[in-house]
Amino acid sequence: MSDLIIIGYDDHATAQRAYEQVIELQKDHIVELNGLAVVTVDAEGHSHVDTPGKLVSAGAAGGALWGAIFGLLFLIPVAGAVVGGALGALFGKLGKSGINDSFRDRVRALLAPGKAAVVIMSRERTEDKFVDALRPFGGEILQTSLSNEQEKELAEELGAGN
Repeated sequence: MSDLIIIGYDDHATAQRAYEQVIELQKDHIVELNGLAVVTVDAEGHSHVDTPGKLVSAGAAGGALWGAIFGLLFLIPVAGAVVGGALGALFGKLGKSGINDSFRDRVRALLAPGKAAVVIMSRERTEDKFVDALRPFGGEILQTSLSNEQEKELAEELGAGN
């Protein structure tokens, strides 16, 4: 099972510091990441994404699953990973997994112009240490989970779109 955690911040600097803390937590084996990004929205409402290199695990279908979830949450194109009828099927499967329209709307509401968010997809974490390390940064937290079966179904659906 993977958890998708989005933490919204009022400014890019705070989000960047929290993002760097998550990277340190991975180095210390407090969190096992499948994906990590910091998303900022400029004054014109354009999203900008920073991700650390070589972070997305093979367990996330070589990054396609992470990219698709990320793209659907933030309306960022997925570079051809999902096309045609597969997109509709993927939206349906995401809705059943907890990433439904309501969740996506809440995520987008976090990202008004000038705001930022850290997006974390993790398989395992030492919850108390993880929370304690991120507490100083504050932020608004949204979270949903994907079971191993849901991850597999989504990855298979993505594979059908290629």
